[in-house]
Amino acid sequence: MARSIWKGSISFGLVNIPVGLYTAEKSKELHFNLLDRRNLAPIRYQRVNSETGKEVPWDDTVRGFEFEPKRYVVLSDEDLKRANPESTQTIEIIDFVDLAEINPIYFDKPYYLAPERKDAKSYALLRETLRRSGKVGIAKVVIRTRQHLAAVVPLDDAIVLDLMRFQDELRDASELDLPSGKQGLTEKELKMAERLVDAMVDKWEPERYRDDYRVDLKALIDARVEAGQLEAGAAKATPRRPAQGKVVDLMSLLKRSVEAGGQHEQRAGRRAAAAPAPAKRGRSSPAASAAHAAKSAAPASAHARRPPARRPAASQRHRAARRSA
Repeated sequence: MARSIWKGSISFGLVNIPVGLYTAEKSKELHFNLLDRRNLAPIRYQRVNSETGKEVPWDDTVRGFEFEPKRYVVLSDEDLKRANPESTQTIEIIDFVDLAEINPIYFDKPYYLAPERKDAKSYALLRETLRRSGKVGIAKVVIRTRQHLAAVVPLDDAIVLDLMRFQDELRDASELDLPSGKQGLTEKELKMAERLVDAMVDKWEPERYRDDYRVDLKALIDARVEAGQLEAGAAKATPRRPAQGKVVDLMSLLKRSVEAGGQHEQRAGRRAAAAPAPAKRGRSSPAASAAHAAKSAAPASAHARRPPARRPAASQRHRAARRSA
């Protein structure tokens, strides 16, 4: 049974919905320990008093704000709540907007919201209202020691709280040296690039994508363990091909990419015609598009699963194009 990391309520108008906050992410990152290279012993981190040099137990640590050099105001968890009790216990919806109007750069981290105290009716009321209206709620919420902007979004049977960044937390892109205008691109090059994009258009099916690097790295680790090669440098890395200094023939690369995509579509079409009818797909994955869920009055309809060998991933086609260039 999942455990909530925060409990409070969603508030909009006079409606108040008790909810719990649950993480929506599953970390599959491979974690490494830092070792002393001399004997491969793990390195431990300690909380050390900067004046005495002695280790400090967790129970003796407090949270302090430095208002002057080496002078602190100590704040407890209760102090943080007393600063603004309502904001620490409430997801307050301020506005309702179209999801499509929000630039993805603002989104940070998703959480699930689930009803508390069996208050399912008011939870369903908000979820279905968001779905029918095609809107998402823009809210403020305090989690731990900071306030977040957040989007309240319906997704299948759940309501998702997607933490967002405030405007002043984003850097201005004008600080970067970015190309402006077409930079000498011809209309023919643009049309060819559009053809390449059209050939690569597909339905969003998140289960088709995986973390290839994590899988390959784990396979390398397993192979090293099986071979007993535990020391660093036991296997030499494949040397990278040095970057070429020549001018890239962009038009030629685009043309080859489009041709390769068209040939593959023909082969995939012949295979699909000869294959038996695919099974129907059930409800979409929770990671599927929240935008579709927010704008549709009904849950996403089931659709047929295409054969997994429909066509290679875009990255494979790009690598093939680079090899042929």
